[in-house]
Amino acid sequence: MQVNQLKNKLTQQLATIYKDVALEQSFDDIAQGLLNTMRLSSEVAVVKPYSNQWSEKDIILITYGDSIIKADESPLKTLKHFLDRTIENTINSVHILPFFPYSSDDGFAVIDYSSVNESLGTWQDIECISKDYHLMSDLVINHCSSRSAWFDNFVKGEGQGSDYFFTALPDDNLSDVIRPRTSPLLKEVETGKGKKFVWCTFSHDQVDFDFRNPEVLKAFTSIIRQYLDMGVKIFRLDAIAFLWKVVGSASVNLPQTHEVVRLLRTLIESAEPQAIIITETNIPNTQNLTYFGNANEAHGIYNFSLPPLLLNTLLTGNCLYLKRWLMSMPPSQDGTMYFNFIASHDGIGLRPAEGLLSESELDNLVHTVENFGGKISWRTSDNGEQKAYEMNISLYDAMQGTVNGKDEWNFERFICAHAIMFALEGIPGIYIHSLLGTQNDYKKLANTHHNRSINRHRWQEEALEEALADKDLHHAKVLSTLKVLLNTRITQSAFHPNATQFTLHLGLQLFGFWRQSQDRKQSIFCVSNISDQVIALPLSELNLIITESWFELISKKEINNLTQELLLTPYQTVWISNVMA
Repeated sequence: MQVNQLKNKLTQQLATIYKDVALEQSFDDIAQGLLNTMRLSSEVAVVKPYSNQWSEKDIILITYGDSIIKADESPLKTLKHFLDRTIENTINSVHILPFFPYSSDDGFAVIDYSSVNESLGTWQDIECISKDYHLMSDLVINHCSSRSAWFDNFVKGEGQGSDYFFTALPDDNLSDVIRPRTSPLLKEVETGKGKKFVWCTFSHDQVDFDFRNPEVLKAFTSIIRQYLDMGVKIFRLDAIAFLWKVVGSASVNLPQTHEVVRLLRTLIESAEPQAIIITETNIPNTQNLTYFGNANEAHGIYNFSLPPLLLNTLLTGNCLYLKRWLMSMPPSQDGTMYFNFIASHDGIGLRPAEGLLSESELDNLVHTVENFGGKISWRTSDNGEQKAYEMNISLYDAMQGTVNGKDEWNFERFICAHAIMFALEGIPGIYIHSLLGTQNDYKKLANTHHNRSINRHRWQEEALEEALADKDLHHAKVLSTLKVLLNTRITQSAFHPNATQFTLHLGLQLFGFWRQSQDRKQSIFCVSNISDQVIALPLSELNLIITESWFELISKKEINNLTQELLLTPYQTVWISNVMA
């Protein structure tokens, strides 16, 4: 694609985004400015559509820059040492949560997008990690900190940023606005241009940008260029669903938002064909799926329905709802993929389970998590009611028992959840505190009074090493068991993120699906006992071709009798394959 062709595409995308906005600049001039910022001033490589920039070897570790700290060493250096010692050759990618100066929300109220938080390290530390691992970074694009220089200029009424923020009036019709918080939407601010009411989707310290102003788009294009230069290959578009606002509307998932994602993809993959975009849209499942577009929008989407549905499955011993959902999910087209996760720095969202779990199932799930020491965060529904928005708990503690109470299967249930997630269509993302079996941090919760802090523990390196060396604790066993599963996964072509997937029907206590490699040479039947009872798996219920040899990949044992029953212990998973890779 030559630049004039690229420019024409950008011009068309800009015309779609700004069709209802009066602009001083022409679309052609704005497009040229974006090209200049991205340094796309000569011929660029043709971006092949529907091409997969990933394989079964791709696993993403999710972590804060200071999840592990050591005295007299920058946390990013400590993180690099942990990666090299602990996950090298197993996990090839790392998502470092916002590593910029911030004022609140553990990094998601960014003060300065162009700097690394001094308490974490330097850009050199970031580049050092990006040389050995695919680096995923947040693009906190919906809002920034109220303490940023841009917002200071908004308050002054002059300088860059003075017209970057979305405002409305208290008597505007805002009744249809959908947002995941109960705080007032508008923040009253005295500015050099008079009293303004700034739109704040998340908190009054997180002030929303006004993308109706093309200068905001240009500013973020410059940020993207810098991140690419520093080695970022995967862009997580944070809270992207709320980007475009229209007074009188729900102001979520608007057409202009989708077109902005398409435009950013055009710019990013033209500058770096190996770079990809993953959209973070914690919304109902059918809305989330729209961010694939026609394989021309996000490369990947967070599979937000998986965490609550999988947790519900393992706490109830019934896979009905998980199976129904999996059967209904469209296979990802080439050039797109699901980003699977079951724990992260945030809680387990409940909105993505709306329409998938009944109200009684959701209430039972929330009640059980509370019994296991979890906290619940709330939102205001369309009719003004308080509804559970997310469950805040470490995943290990969420697996302490079932809806009937705590039991002895905590470890097995936790591993089962990951064995299922690692095998599903898509790229797995594993939270560092799941990899280490970290439990609820009540001390941090008490200090911050923020529910999400319960699952944002900060390990002292020495304490972590002691915990991993203590045979009476579960941490080392969790780490070694998960690494065995991951090391098995990354050698199986049938676990390619776009390999065929088909849901099996094995009753309500056995959850299973079939994966087949893209060359159709390898099949893997993934079956998990999601109950606390021993369950028989009749191999005759699987399509195990009699002329082929079959192996169980996790135990590395050959299966000699295809008419036998396998007795699966509580929460045991088997990966049955015709290829022993």
